Amino acid sequence: MYLTQSTDLALRALMLLGARDERRSAADLADRLGVAPQHMAKIVQRLRGHGFVKTSRGRGGGVVLASGTPDLPVGEIVRALEGPGEAVDCDHPPCPLRGGCRLRGALRTAQEAFLASLNRVRLRDLVTDPPEPVLLSLALPVHAAASPAQEGA
Repeated sequence: MYLTQSTDLALRALMLLGARDERRSAADLADRLGVAPQHMAKIVQRLRGHGFVKTSRGRGGGVVLASGTPDLPVGEIVRALEGPGEAVDCDHPPCPLRGGCRLRGALRTAQEAFLASLNRVRLRDLVTDPPEPVLLSLALPVHAAASPAQEGA
């Protein structure tokens, strides 16, 4: 299955927020994930709209995970972010095979299985020790995140 780039970045932002229980700015999240600040601001708005994060403005403001978000199944988060769409759109443009085609049902079943497998993992499972250092190092620019082999050299 395929996730939109927006959903991928939203999951990564949630993981970074969950790795440390502290308020972060959308600009900091954008910098760590290597995306434009305006794009991250839109992602944060979507996350806030779904109730996954809380935001506040001004001095001391920023983005934090909403209570309960760490306990959510990842499949539930993905379903909310991706929306109710199917893996294929048989209606636009109308497919001449849709009257007798079984592909749509098979793909719908596969999509549900994909989300069900993600539901076996909670956001908390993705960020508990020891992944925090890994998450933070992955968010750094490539040249700044030295591999263990390079560190020993």
